[in-house]
Amino acid sequence: MRGRCATRAFETRPGCRVMMRRTRLEQAEHIAVAEARWAAGETQRGVAAASGVARSTLQAWRREVPHGDPPAGLAAFVRTPDGMSWLHRMVWAAHFSITLRAAGGTRLVSEFLELSGLSAFVGVSDGAQHALNAALETAVVAVAEAQRTALAEGMAPRQVTVCEDETFHPGICWVAIEPVSNFILLEQYAADRTAATWTAALDGACAGLAVEVIQSTADEVKALRRPAETDLGAHHSPDLFHGQHEVSKATALALARDVRQAEARVVAAQAQWAAERAAQPVFEARAARRPAALTARVAAEAELARAQARQTEARELIRELGLLYHPYDPQTGHAQPVERVAARFAAVWARLHGLAAAADLPERARERLAKAERLTVQWLATLAFFFATVTAKVEALDLPPALDAAVLEQLVPALYLERVAARSTGAATRQQVQALSAALLEPLRQPDHPLQTLAPEASARVEQVAGACADLFQRSSSCVEGRNGQLSLHHHGRHRLSDRKLAALTAVHHFHLRRADGTTAAERLFGRTHPPLFEQLLLRVPLPPRPRRRRARPPKPAYLMPVAA
Repeated sequence: MRGRCATRAFETRPGCRVMMRRTRLEQAEHIAVAEARWAAGETQRGVAAASGVARSTLQAWRREVPHGDPPAGLAAFVRTPDGMSWLHRMVWAAHFSITLRAAGGTRLVSEFLELSGLSAFVGVSDGAQHALNAALETAVVAVAEAQRTALAEGMAPRQVTVCEDETFHPGICWVAIEPVSNFILLEQYAADRTAATWTAALDGACAGLAVEVIQSTADEVKALRRPAETDLGAHHSPDLFHGQHEVSKATALALARDVRQAEARVVAAQAQWAAERAAQPVFEARAARRPAALTARVAAEAELARAQARQTEARELIRELGLLYHPYDPQTGHAQPVERVAARFAAVWARLHGLAAAADLPERARERLAKAERLTVQWLATLAFFFATVTAKVEALDLPPALDAAVLEQLVPALYLERVAARSTGAATRQQVQALSAALLEPLRQPDHPLQTLAPEASARVEQVAGACADLFQRSSSCVEGRNGQLSLHHHGRHRLSDRKLAALTAVHHFHLRRADGTTAAERLFGRTHPPLFEQLLLRVPLPPRPRRRRARPPKPAYLMPVAA
């Protein structure tokens, strides 16, 4: 019986017997019941008759010896129902963590089972583990589809932004993420990069969801921009990072090269000056006399200082583009009119063009600067779109004028700055913005403020709308870039992810990964909780197979062994 599942027979109709295999868990349950009855003094034949299993079959199950030499206590535990359930969880946890979370393969799972000693109870061959992994991916996709359908029923309508991008591994893969919840609306392979294909894919991905796409944040690829503006009627917001990246490509290499060349000239001039000083007697040196070597050294050091200053200024201007592109000033918390932001953008571009002229940047670098500068119009349009949409959402609340002003001038800016602080990398900047956000919220929390007189339902509605307004301004598609990086780790070892594998990875992202607050992307998008993904998988995936009997390999004969005549 070792290595094979026992079977049970039952009658489906007269004269027809069908044999069904008993699972390892069922066998463990029968053994546990049988051993308890035998210990109570019942006969083997009586126990076998009561359980509906042949006595020889029960005896064979009890005599089954695990592969290798595991500890006796562990072997006895695995034969119990609790032990078999534990083994089931351990094997599937290894597959889930290694192949779907850590971008590993089934051979790493086999290695884990071998090193942990679980290979005494589970088959670790390539074929067995590959079949288990295929069953895992199929079950993950099925559970995710069922949970998405259940969560979508009764979902409250939402206006959302999508961050879009395309990646290649090596086929074209469309990715679209709702940045607030980090829910992947679209992640699939496509046959081409046309706008029509993208629109059809996004429409299919949003089918059944009560979402309305009102804005897209992406680069300037026409296949991404056209569906948003033309097919969906949404606003297109250019990614700030791509503009900064163009400026960096225009200036970084050229200015770094100038610094290196200036440093080399300084070193050469210093060496020449040292050589001339060593050749002259000290008493012949005159203070009023400036040798040519000294003049060259001073000029080289001055040029190095100018080159370093230009490099520092370029980096500061790139950062300035990000600092000024906010609807609310992170220094004061006040709304920034579009005209003010436009003037600040113009000043930055003027300084960049002046730097390009001073550094004598090549024509290609100047073209990159011009390309980045052209994004200014769309950035300003995004600010105008933001303020218009926020005003419309707040006015739809139908609040008194005083409360409208409080929400627009204090609550929404405070919530927006709170989000800016959470994304800030520098501790000083983060603390400063957090303090400003708290200062804006403090008057709204006073008992005598008009907002405190609202009913609890109305107050919750105001806070919900204000939060949605604060989340509306999306200037970066970094969530998509991060997802593409995760997918690249998986496709490196496979050259191309299968559709089933890609769908399983998407499902894990939606229903398993959790933020610090304990919520998944699906819970944040749908506003409802769902059962744990892994627990649902354990109900669908099969029990792990037994290890097969390993035959001893014959020794390899020596090549020069004499052959008998």
